[in-house]
Amino acid sequence: MYRRLFLSLLAVLSFQFLIARQKDLASFPKGSTPQEVGKRLAYHFVDGRHELYAASYIHYAEVCSWNGALDYALKTKDAKLIKLLQDKFEPFFSREKALLPPMNHVDYNMFGSLALKLYQITKDERYRKMGLEYADSQWTLPQNAKQEEKAWADKGFSWQTRLWIDDMYMITVVQNEAYKVTGDRKYLDRAAREMVMYLDELQRPNGLFYHAPDVPYYWGRGDGWMAVGMPDLLRVMPKDHKDRARIMEGYLKMMKSLKEYQRPNGMWNQLIDQPDFWAETSGTAMFTYAFIAGVKEGWLDAVEYAPAARKAWLAMVPYIDERNNVTEVCIGTGKKNDKQYYHDRPRNAGDLHGQAPYLWCAAALIGK
Repeated sequence: MYRRLFLSLLAVLSFQFLIARQKDLASFPKGSTPQEVGKRLAYHFVDGRHELYAASYIHYAEVCSWNGALDYALKTKDAKLIKLLQDKFEPFFSREKALLPPMNHVDYNMFGSLALKLYQITKDERYRKMGLEYADSQWTLPQNAKQEEKAWADKGFSWQTRLWIDDMYMITVVQNEAYKVTGDRKYLDRAAREMVMYLDELQRPNGLFYHAPDVPYYWGRGDGWMAVGMPDLLRVMPKDHKDRARIMEGYLKMMKSLKEYQRPNGMWNQLIDQPDFWAETSGTAMFTYAFIAGVKEGWLDAVEYAPAARKAWLAMVPYIDERNNVTEVCIGTGKKNDKQYYHDRPRNAGDLHGQAPYLWCAAALIGK
C-alpha cells in the first residue's frame, strides 16, 4: 500500500515539475517578454530601408525578417502591423518591381516564401502567383543550366542544390509555404527529399554540420539554418510521411549536441565548439528557436530543454540596443578553411541576419 502511495505521489510531483518546466517558456520578466521584444523589432523592421544585394535585389535576410515580423503580427493579432507589412510589399508590384530577385539562385528564390505567406493572410491572388513561380522555378531546369545543375535535376533534386547547409532553410522554406498554400504534396515531398539528402551527406557524427565539407568548422549561423529548417518542415509533415523519421532523427541528434555546447550564460559561440570564441547572436537565436519549437511540439523533453531555451532567450534580450538593433551579429560569411577567419569576422548591429531569428523566437514563444 505504501509503495502505491509513494508511486502516486511521485507521479503527481513529476507532473507538477513538468508543468513548471513548460511555464519556463510562458512567463518572462518585464522587458523580456516575447510580446515586448517582438513589437520592438517588428516595428523597427517596418521603418527600415530595404537590404539589397550589390546587384540591387532584395536580400534573403530581409525576407527572413519580414517573415518573422508577419509571424509575430499573426500571433499577437496585430492588424496594424500586418497592414504595414503588406503595404511595405505593395510597391514590388509597381515602382519597386526591379528589386525582385531573379529566379536563378537558391538565396534569391526563397523570396517566394514571403509572397506565399502574405497570400495565406490576404488571399490576394497576386501573392500566390508570384510565390508559386519562385517555388516552381527551383525545380525547373533553365536552358543555360550548368552540367552540375543538370546532374542534380536528373536525380530529382533542385537544380539549385549546392550542398551548403544554408540551403536547408532557403529551399525548404519556399517549398513549405507552397505546400501550405496549395496542399499539393509535391512541394512537401521535394523539401523532405532534399533535406534527407543533405542530412545523409553533411551531418557529422556529433549531430552538427561543418560550414562546408572542406571547411571543418562548426560555424554558428551556418548550423542555424539546419536547426531552423528541420522543425519548420517537421511541423507540416504528416506522421506517416516516408521521410519524417529520418528528418526527426537528424533534428534530435543536432539538438542533443547543441545543448551540450550551450555556454553557461545561455549563448552559443561563433564557432560552436570553441569556448574561447565570442558569443554570437544570430546563431544563438536560431538554436533557441529550434529548442522552443521542439518543446512546444513535444519532440524535446520539456524538463531538459525548456530551461535551456529560457536561459538562451533571457541571455539574448540584453544584446538589443536602444535603437532596437540586435548587436554582435556576424556579417555575411563565406566558407574559408581558416579558424582565425571566423574569429575575426566583423559584427554588425541591426544586421537582418540577427533581427530575423529574434523575431522567429518571439513568435514561437507566444501561444502554441
